[in-house]
Amino acid sequence: MARTGQQLRRRTAKAVQERASGSSQKKAASAPRSDLGDKLRYWFDNSMSRGTPALIAWLTAATLVLIVVFSVATLVLGLRDGDTSTGEGFFAELFQSLLHALDPGTVAGDTGKSWQFIVTMLLLTIGGLFIVSALIGVIAAGIDEKLAELRRGRSMVLESDHTVILGWSDSIFTIVRELTLANESRKRPVVVVLADRDKVEMEEQLAAKVPERRGTRVVCRSGSPMDIDELAVASPGRARSVILLAPDSEDPDSEVIKTLLALTHGSPDPETGPRIVAEIRNPGNLEAARLVGHRRTALLDIRETVAKLVVQTSRQSGAAAVYTELFDYDGDEIYFFDDHGLAGLTYGEAQLFFESASVIGLAGPSGAKLNPPVDTLIGPQTLIMVAEDDSALAATAPSSARPDLDALGEESGTDAHATAAVLIGWNERAPIVLRELDHYAEPGSTLTVVTSYGTPDIPALDHLAVTVVVASTTDRAVLEAHLTEGLDQVLVLCYSDDLDVQAADARTLVTLLHVRDIVSRFEEQPPIVSEMLDDRNRVLAQVADIDDVVVSGEIVSLIVTQLSEDQRLEAVFGELLGADGSEIYLRPAEWYVVPGREVTWATVVAGAVRRGETAIGFKSAALAEGGAEFGVVVNPAKSELVVVEPGDRVVVLAEV
Repeated sequence: MARTGQQLRRRTAKAVQERASGSSQKKAASAPRSDLGDKLRYWFDNSMSRGTPALIAWLTAATLVLIVVFSVATLVLGLRDGDTSTGEGFFAELFQSLLHALDPGTVAGDTGKSWQFIVTMLLLTIGGLFIVSALIGVIAAGIDEKLAELRRGRSMVLESDHTVILGWSDSIFTIVRELTLANESRKRPVVVVLADRDKVEMEEQLAAKVPERRGTRVVCRSGSPMDIDELAVASPGRARSVILLAPDSEDPDSEVIKTLLALTHGSPDPETGPRIVAEIRNPGNLEAARLVGHRRTALLDIRETVAKLVVQTSRQSGAAAVYTELFDYDGDEIYFFDDHGLAGLTYGEAQLFFESASVIGLAGPSGAKLNPPVDTLIGPQTLIMVAEDDSALAATAPSSARPDLDALGEESGTDAHATAAVLIGWNERAPIVLRELDHYAEPGSTLTVVTSYGTPDIPALDHLAVTVVVASTTDRAVLEAHLTEGLDQVLVLCYSDDLDVQAADARTLVTLLHVRDIVSRFEEQPPIVSEMLDDRNRVLAQVADIDDVVVSGEIVSLIVTQLSEDQRLEAVFGELLGADGSEIYLRPAEWYVVPGREVTWATVVAGAVRRGETAIGFKSAALAEGGAEFGVVVNPAKSELVVVEPGDRVVVLAEV
């Protein structure tokens, strides 16, 4: 048994050795050869991989070899039969061979020579045809490759003081359109768009949606804004401002934050550089974005901004027209004026100083403040003004109009009263809407929430009494039961939490059609404010009615554009839309001037100053008949004459 075991172990060891020997022989047989042919082939492959220049070089070398061979053969064999018309020597023959290789017509001049010479030159011409054809093909392919590279939009943008837009969404068309208006006073302005889309496709869509550029050149580049190398193509470091759009993806905020990281990566001082404006959809991601973006980044909370706009535009008739006028660049906007020369005046006196601009606040080291106390000394502070264009501020003339103090109206007017409102629909923005409504509501105010989906989680409120009704918001009978005479406002929210974009907007459109028809029969029609997710659907839903407002991403895009031009506006817009500080009110005009009496706008401003308010506009039926949009005018000239009629309103900034 022991001997048998030893034999078995020897056989096993022998088999293992044979297997290892066979494996090593196979490896040796399959090992790559390294003879001269393989080395030349490898070197040739490497040279060919260098692209079009390498191919042209090889074809040039092949041409030289071809003409040298035929030149030597012609001279050695004496094929020209004593013909010396081409000159003497090797280089003369080389030149003639080059002509035969490149120009097939050269053979036609060889008549009268020996047939051996003609056949030789014919072979040279045929060889040249192959090489020239290949050369033309290589050059054409190289040009096509270069054009394709340019079409992909990978070349570096060599601009400075430009605006960079990173990402792509439907809001880009509004932003580019507003930037073209803002850049009218600039010299050769440029907007650069970098998105992970086809360059030609972006250019075609922008050309279709924003055909009028007003001198602004739009440059599109294809690449991911989150990639540091591809981001460098847009030259963001030399830009005036950078706008980060929230993409239409599952987690847009993560992509925005990663892009912020790419923008600040490698910067020696993260606090310096171009100002950045970024859209954030989830308020929970704001703190992380602030840590990355530092102080030069303005973050716009889309959810809260839309909710506040819904509330602000629903509280008063005509408020939407005022906000749109201030937020867009078509008309009058908010600017900062440093070199005003009014250091010795008070804020109340400064309101009457300029003829065609309205002073609405002051900005100093402690921040911006709208409608400060009228006795505040201006000193070194910057004026916050409403004007037609920033280039016109320095040339704004002082006003010669003097207010008629005898025509001032009642000083102690108030329109506070309990309100009744209906909120149709529910989404993640609804709790913010309720809290904002509660801030402005008087005790005894009521709100009815009608929704088809879910059970609304009502936040703690101080003044509003909320009733929740779960029913179909597209059912006519349900809407008629809750839309009754005497309502102060109607709000329609989309079901963005439960339906996709188009389905949610479709239900909102149907609901809006019913609401408009029902409310149109009321003696006093309340403002109707609705929201749309897709801005294309906003166009379908919009009607020419001052009290029928559709809030969508467009107005958010207007704010983004304004912030990209001047980041100091972040504090101003925050106060305009927030519950603290001064907001926009449209108050009865008889509070400020005596009705039926012709007065200058300066007199209305003086009436507002006496009440501790700032007058910035006027709303009247006469203005609507005169062509003013929705009968609202912002920033009228101080010398302009107005006659207050019943129902007219003055647009003011006030605390309460």
